[in-house]
Amino acid sequence: MEGDCLSCMKYLMFLFNFFIFLGGACLLGVGIWVIVDPTGFREIVAANPLLFTGAYIMLAMGAMLFLLGFLGCCGAIRENKCLLLFFFMFILLIFLAELSAAILAFIFRENLTREFFTKELKKHYLRNNDTDVFSSTWNSVMITFACCGVNGPEDFEAIPHLPYSSLEKVTPEACCQRELQSREGMFVNKEACLTGIERFQNRQGCYTVILNSFETYVYLAGALAIGVLAIELFAMIFAMCLFRGIQ
Repeated sequence: MEGDCLSCMKYLMFLFNFFIFLGGACLLGVGIWVIVDPTGFREIVAANPLLFTGAYIMLAMGAMLFLLGFLGCCGAIRENKCLLLFFFMFILLIFLAELSAAILAFIFRENLTREFFTKELKKHYLRNNDTDVFSSTWNSVMITFACCGVNGPEDFEAIPHLPYSSLEKVTPEACCQRELQSREGMFVNKEACLTGIERFQNRQGCYTVILNSFETYVYLAGALAIGVLAIELFAMIFAMCLFRGIQ
């Protein structure tokens, strides 16, 4: 009976580690896609040091889970106590780090409100100044998602236009409609857009556009994160049981 239980734990641990291996491969793939994607995310990531760092953290976490799942599978099948102990300690550190990140994200979620972004935009946005990281990032977001400001073009009424821009009144250049939504895309009618003709402007706010675009993925990511934490917890339990059962 004891041998049957040990064999059952061994294959269950192999199964859990296989899922960790797949999860790591998915994170690795998403991280690579965010960095090399040619449709606009690369510009946003490169312009914002925080996002740039986050993309590489995702890559590192994916590689780590990929390697960890592989080692866990090997440790379970070979019944190697050293590999199992290393696996347990390593996955415990990852589990605690992920749990801390989830708690911090929950605590600071109020910083992701519409009012917060509107206040920051009005305070720091410098229109077409691409040497400013904040402004360049916002311009990339507005161009990529075909949106304007947080709530709409009215967000820019309190922001002074550039002295050398004779056309630009309220709406920045990044809010003008383009034939292709990228920095290289041709304007539909730039002069008319900047002088205030609404049909040549992107009128919808970025907060609503981005929220609608990513709402499904946010819930999916949350469910995936809970699933990964549960898998890691069970993998640690099986690793310790298997470690103690190996003679």
